[in-house]
Amino acid sequence: MKNFKKTIMVTGAGRIGSSVTLDLIRKGNNVLLGDIDKARLLKIKKKINSKNLKIYQGDLTKKNNIDKFIKFGIKNFKKIHAAVYCSYPKSKKWGASFENLDEYYLNQDLQKQLGGSIIFCQRIIKRFIQQKEGNLILISSIQGVQAPKFEHYKNLKMSSPIEYSAIKSGIISITKYLSKYYRNKNIRVNCVSPGGIKDNQSNEFIKRYRKSCNSIGLISDSDVSKLILFLLSEESKYINGQNLIIDDGWTL
Repeated sequence: MKNFKKTIMVTGAGRIGSSVTLDLIRKGNNVLLGDIDKARLLKIKKKINSKNLKIYQGDLTKKNNIDKFIKFGIKNFKKIHAAVYCSYPKSKKWGASFENLDEYYLNQDLQKQLGGSIIFCQRIIKRFIQQKEGNLILISSIQGVQAPKFEHYKNLKMSSPIEYSAIKSGIISITKYLSKYYRNKNIRVNCVSPGGIKDNQSNEFIKRYRKSCNSIGLISDSDVSKLILFLLSEESKYINGQNLIIDDGWTL
């Protein structure tokens, strides 16, 4: 894939967001990285150490903060060619079993993750309309494509909460909706649905998960980043409104 020199806005400085940021900087792009966690942002900034990286601290599920982030980006780099929405805000009761869901925290998670992503799309696409082009990538999950394989979690200190499936399936629907809504506007909206990503899971979970896959099982955040960079490139210019799954065959 050819290098592309653009300015990309990335929200969320977690595993996927930081990996995408690093890969984009390595290819000579400008990156605007936003997150609510200042310490996390400073850690990445120190690691990358590039004038092409600008960081912004704020709650990017809020309209005013998103607008300020966009203005910050324009001030620094004049134009925002694309955005990758990786934000993953969670309440303190995230991960509760279905039987133990708390209404208050459930609504908080749905509002922040699903509602926040919709508001971000609204604000960044407004900017794309003004500049007559844009490319937006959202992050879903295989759990938004089909039901979890609950046997993978049996008797382990892990779970796949129902709100996660609801949020991630919603992200896929948002992708398709916006792609169609802004047809003929020179704006692309796509989605990536990763499978399980290596993150210090137990050996038992890794073994169970591998049985549902075709070759390696859990993938890396770098694998996901490479797919995102493809969607940011001109080589994917006719891919629009799609959910690209990267899961080593888990969903088959």
